[in-house]
Amino acid sequence: MTTKFLTREGYEKLQRELEYLRTEKRKEVAERLHNTIEESNRLSEDPEYEAAKNEQAFVEGRIRELELLLSQAHIIENGQHQTVQIGAHVKIQEDGSDTVEEYTIVGAAEANPREGLISYESPLGKALLDHKAGDTVTVEAPSGTFTVKILEIQ
Repeated sequence: MTTKFLTREGYEKLQRELEYLRTEKRKEVAERLHNTIEESNRLSEDPEYEAAKNEQAFVEGRIRELELLLSQAHIIENGQHQTVQIGAHVKIQEDGSDTVEEYTIVGAAEANPREGLISYESPLGKALLDHKAGDTVTVEAPSGTFTVKILEIQ
């Protein structure tokens, strides 16, 4: 069984999604499916029935995916970090730039670069791991190599 690293916030967000899918979304889809069956004369040719069946399959698949993910989760607690670790909040500056970027290092399951959540498995995440504030790190990315300076770790 593979361990999935999640922050407490990420774990709780996925738990809320799972609870919503189990309680509310399942009922909505079942009701939609039931209504379609009652209203249709020929289910095999009804696109609404097919869409409802597909949505039901998607919801059930996502429920299974979340159950597995949460059962394998290892929660990373936020704390003061001396080096970059999973769960650390990092401020970096790319070489030649005046812009300071902030990221939280997370597991792949909750990574969302637009929200500043980068996976420890990503090129930047891998490069930052185990380095300390003040270090300059070379990042090997698909778009090319670049360097960043770690300004602060929280």
